[in-house]
Amino acid sequence: MPSSSGAGTDHGGRGRFATTQWSLVLAGGQRGSEGAEEALARLCSLYWYPVFAFVRRQGHPADEAQDLTQGFFTRIIEKGDLGDADRSRGRFRSFLLTACQHFLSNERDRARALKRGGGRLPVSIDVAAAEGRYERALAHSETPERLYDRQWCLTLLDGVLEGLREDYEAAGKGRVFDRLKDFLTADEGAGTHAEAARELGMAAAAVKVAVHRLRRRYRDELRRRVADTVESAEDVEDEIRYLLTTLGRSKSGL
Repeated sequence: MPSSSGAGTDHGGRGRFATTQWSLVLAGGQRGSEGAEEALARLCSLYWYPVFAFVRRQGHPADEAQDLTQGFFTRIIEKGDLGDADRSRGRFRSFLLTACQHFLSNERDRARALKRGGGRLPVSIDVAAAEGRYERALAHSETPERLYDRQWCLTLLDGVLEGLREDYEAAGKGRVFDRLKDFLTADEGAGTHAEAARELGMAAAAVKVAVHRLRRRYRDELRRRVADTVESAEDVEDEIRYLLTTLGRSKSGL
């Protein structure tokens, strides 16, 4: 949501949305301020893979893409580039991609990227795992920019599920979440409400209600997270539509 549109609280009351996307950018851009380093580290952990996939799709080998990705985030941290970030410029997704494009255009070789990093690794990259994800992503014939957007969307949705899982586990309902989450995407493996009810020891009607509530919370959390990456409330719906187009409605859970 834009800066204050429900961004401070969530269903669990733990204020998780106060430290996502643009909030992290703004905090990370305040060099020397309390929490800036933590905010930057969180940004790196959230977005390293979409950036890696973009760099990789540009034609860089895996090891070089790893170095360049680390170099990009190192620059963000050490040079204070986020201090120039302005939410009014629009979507954080686009801001990050543009920043990466500028970084790559200024790179002449991998040695220069490593020199800038000074041995400091702002984000740990498991190249083998990243390559596995990258190879699966190539099932779609896409430009580097399109691949970046797809992986950004998947990263966002993974974050939504992770947040919901934390809420359910905190309420002692982690098993319920793990069984019902497949209903969000109409996964064939989800089975029927009656089957889920037998496995969970619940009434079928109760499972139906639980699935409805889970879908509603999923939509709410997704909109909160998307809203914290765009400038206005109107942009939220545009970004959601773009997400649906990028991934396909069946995979979005909406």
